[in-house]
Amino acid sequence: MTNHYYTENPDTAHDIEQWSFELVGKNFHFTTDSGVFSRNGVDYGSRVLIDAFDWQHLPEGRILDVGCGYGPIGLSLAYTSGRTVEMIDVNQRAVALAEGNAKKNQIENIDIHPSNIYETLHETHYAAIVSNPPIRAGKKVVHEILIEAEPLLVVGGTLTVVIQKKQGAPSAQKRMKEVFGNVEIVTKDKGYYILRSVKEA
Repeated sequence: MTNHYYTENPDTAHDIEQWSFELVGKNFHFTTDSGVFSRNGVDYGSRVLIDAFDWQHLPEGRILDVGCGYGPIGLSLAYTSGRTVEMIDVNQRAVALAEGNAKKNQIENIDIHPSNIYETLHETHYAAIVSNPPIRAGKKVVHEILIEAEPLLVVGGTLTVVIQKKQGAPSAQKRMKEVFGNVEIVTKDKGYYILRSVKEA
């Protein structure tokens, strides 16, 4: 059985749900399904990341949402920032849902497509990379997202991630410091850490 949310083609039976949730002052309408992350509501970590993310001081360029799921982070950042947000996920079911949710919420400044981490990107450099990484896929996958982000950012660009303290935030913080030379805990909320590193010249 390949029914984890971080697999390419979950084989669980479809179980479509539709619900609304307010993010960044907009009432978003979401369609979700079995085999995707946090299908019953926008998870708390994603909400903390969305609220903590600073897009106003970024350099020019796209935002990249790694592991976008059905779209709450990427769509809300596209809506509030006005920038193009590229949204990627290895899970084909999640990508299809994100595309449908973009249409449902009339958000057009997005570029949604499948990708196993950074394998098939549509740009070479980004103003920011954001991720609520797939913790259950294992530390190796999570740290690959952190390590390989740095060369994909323009100078002054940021990597912002949300990880629970008990699920590896301290080790992620250490790794980001090693890779970028800096890391900041932007927010701590109910055990969730928002970690941000800046690409330096």
